[in-house]
Formats: sequence, structure tokens, C-alpha cells
Amino acid sequence: MDLAKAGEARKLQLEELECLRNESYENARIYKEKTKAFHDHHIRKKDFHEGDEVLLYNSKLRLMLGKLHSRWEGPLKVKEMKPYGVVELIDPKSEATFKVNGHRVKKYHGCKPPKELEVYILEDAPRREEV
Repeated sequence: MDLAKAGEARKLQLEELECLRNESYENARIYKEKTKAFHDHHIRKKDFHEGDEVLLYNSKLRLMLGKLHSRWEGPLKVKEMKPYGVVELIDPKSEATFKVNGHRVKKYHGCKPPKELEVYILEDAPRREEV
């Protein structure tokens, strides 16, 4: 067995391994870019304006304390939009103001008043007289 040939073969194997490694890094980078583009495409932009009514998400509500209790508090009013997604809210009841992350709020569309209900009274169907 020739040591020179064995050394050359080993160098070729290492070079091939390095090429495969670089190719896998490139494929991983392309996959991450595509996944990020897909994710970013489906994000809806939340834009709030001064005076909008919003609901605030309460993430500190624990599971067993009130399983059926809503995690959304409000409605609150938007006082001001700050840079980097910060929203300044004002509570209309207590007039207290506080700042929260924009991801914790969503627009409040209000509760629709119930429509008038029309009640129809159906008469009993006429009975056949038994013979």
C-alpha cells in the first residue's frame, strides 16, 4: 500500500466532506430565509389610533383560578402610540394611564345591541275527532 496514495485519498475525502458541510449550511440558510418570509407574510399589522377602544391581554391569569374567566380586560382607550410598538392606554373608569406592548392589545369592536325579536305564536294544529 502506497502512503502517498492513501494521503491523497484522505485529502480528497476531507475536501469532499468540507464541500458537503458548506452545502448543508447554505441549504439551512435558504430554508430559514424562506420560513421567515412565509411567517412575516402572514403577520397582520396592528395600527391603532388615538381614541380607539382596545382590549388588553392579561397573561398573569393562572389556569385554575378562573378557568372560564376571560383573559382580555377592557375596553380601554388608546391615548398615544409610542415608537417601537408601545401603546399608552387610559382606563376610562379610573382615568389611570399606563404603557403596554402593542402585542398585548387588540381592537375592541363593541358589543352589538340585540336585534328586536319577533315572536310568532303558533296555534295548535286542529285535532281530528276520534270516531
